Amino acid sequence: MRKLALSDEILMKVDKPARYIGNEFNSVMKDTSQVNIRFAMCFPDVYEIGMSHLGIQILYDMFNRMDDVWCERVYSPWPDLHEIMKQENIPLFGLESQEPIKNFDFVAMTLQYEMCYTNILQILDLAQIPLRSRDRAEGCPIVIAGGPCTYNPEPIADFFDIFYIGEGETQYGNLFELYKKAKADGLSREEFLHEAAKIEGLYVPALYEVEYNEDGTICCMKPKYDDIPVKIKKQVQVDLTNSTYPEAPVVPFIKATQDRMVLEIQRGCIRGCRFCQAGMIYRPVREKSPETINKQCRALCDNTGYDEVSLSSLSSSDYSQIVPLLDKLNEWSKDEKVSISLPSLRVDGFTDDIMNKIKTVRKSGLTFAPEAGSQRMRDVINKNVREDELLQTCTTAFAGGWTTVKLYFMIGLPTETMDDVAAIAGLGQSVVDAYYKCPDKPKGKSVRVTVSASSFVPKPFTPFQWEPQDTIPVLHEKQQHIKDSITTRKIQFNYHDADTSYLEAVFARGDRKLCKVMELACERGFHFDGWNDCFSLERWLELFDECGVDPSFYANRRRSFDEILPWDHIDYGVTKDFLIRECKKAYADTTTPHCRLKCNNCGAAKYGKGVCFEKRKNMV
Repeated sequence: MRKLALSDEILMKVDKPARYIGNEFNSVMKDTSQVNIRFAMCFPDVYEIGMSHLGIQILYDMFNRMDDVWCERVYSPWPDLHEIMKQENIPLFGLESQEPIKNFDFVAMTLQYEMCYTNILQILDLAQIPLRSRDRAEGCPIVIAGGPCTYNPEPIADFFDIFYIGEGETQYGNLFELYKKAKADGLSREEFLHEAAKIEGLYVPALYEVEYNEDGTICCMKPKYDDIPVKIKKQVQVDLTNSTYPEAPVVPFIKATQDRMVLEIQRGCIRGCRFCQAGMIYRPVREKSPETINKQCRALCDNTGYDEVSLSSLSSSDYSQIVPLLDKLNEWSKDEKVSISLPSLRVDGFTDDIMNKIKTVRKSGLTFAPEAGSQRMRDVINKNVREDELLQTCTTAFAGGWTTVKLYFMIGLPTETMDDVAAIAGLGQSVVDAYYKCPDKPKGKSVRVTVSASSFVPKPFTPFQWEPQDTIPVLHEKQQHIKDSITTRKIQFNYHDADTSYLEAVFARGDRKLCKVMELACERGFHFDGWNDCFSLERWLELFDECGVDPSFYANRRRSFDEILPWDHIDYGVTKDFLIRECKKAYADTTTPHCRLKCNNCGAAKYGKGVCFEKRKNMV
């Protein structure tokens, strides 16, 4: 019988002790004498959020199918347990074995959002692993990171041995084989990392040096050795139909943030929204076959007991066979009382046909993201959505029985004026009006429109990566302007904290100078910055000042097109020339058609898969 890492006394003291005991349904247990590699897969946030993360589910399943690898899960302990672990000197442990992860071979983290960076250091600190890569001795785990924030890994470069650039299905097998060979040959930690850097897609930051100009911008970044690549190339899993996918994922003991099964139907996006990082770096679009989706959907329900499956994609309605797929799923899901939901619908993708096929879903509300209130701004960001399309879509939903609509917007976008900001409230009012004009709306019910406005954060590998973020006072002014422009109680207005968005922008476009700030933040006990009750911008500004770092240099400064950016040594598929063209088109209020209408030469065709490649091949 397993011995728990935490005593009953400790578990009774902390909130939600089920977060820390492991042994959930479908969790994988192995005999340590039969495995060569112990792998800790860490999500640097609380259990409920981490258990909803699809990427970890995929890799956990893939690794544990390997006979000689045991992958275990780790989540950030909540502050109440963090304090106890520090006081009692309890090292952070894997949920499955309950053993300290400092004794594992690999400690890996998925970097989903910039505000989790302090939790990365929390995990290393609680695990009793030296924070900086250079301080780790022989026998220390190899600390590796993947996920979207590796698109600019520089603000946390000093803390990781390896960054995995791209999709995890492709190169981990090669890395594990290299590790086993290195152990057998008696290679040092340094020698192993040098060899790992030769594997395509693996970035070992200690083997690259940065030089700066007098004004603080980057002069150059270059490898220290001739036998490692100058540019690190993104890894792409081109065949989703035949790739590993978990059909029996771990079922959490307590309610997860996404309390349903998630089934990925495609990767990538045919759209080219200019603010959107995901739409650029996950190119090219790759679809999973309807037959495979149907098989996996049934298996997920049979193996977990969930009665709702979410068909996941950046834009589910852009899946080319969405209607036949829903037909296939409905053949059995209705009888088995399983709801099929499409969480990512575009305004122009919600048709009568689709609506009728997802009526089994609980009508809790529909969500659309116009992103901007005025047509001019929607053209600037290349949203390619017109107001009449949105209103027609909402009318279709109202006629189908929905009474709640959520609309997502951004403020602080390039070229935005106060008239554009006021148009957000105006569009919300138009949706309310559309409800009362709809002759087939639900009888005796009122409409509720939720308008949510987040603050624009310029992200790497987007056409807006050179743009400044609005200052905090300007963002506050815009938030208030929307409030003042709303004249009905039918509209509820929510907005994201501008302070958090500011720090997110600093981390998103930062360089290695931020590492010393991060380390000091860990020493001062900064954790869970993505949680409002744990976050304090004032404390962060004090740290920046103490370290002599100007955060506005990263958040509020416009870059020139010829400036060397901290992430220029990473090849994520889209070319800089394409991003520059798109940025210039934004200032000309000019839109770009999506990939199924026209190839815009973004660079992703080189992977030999995806919409543009298939279209070209068929034309030959």
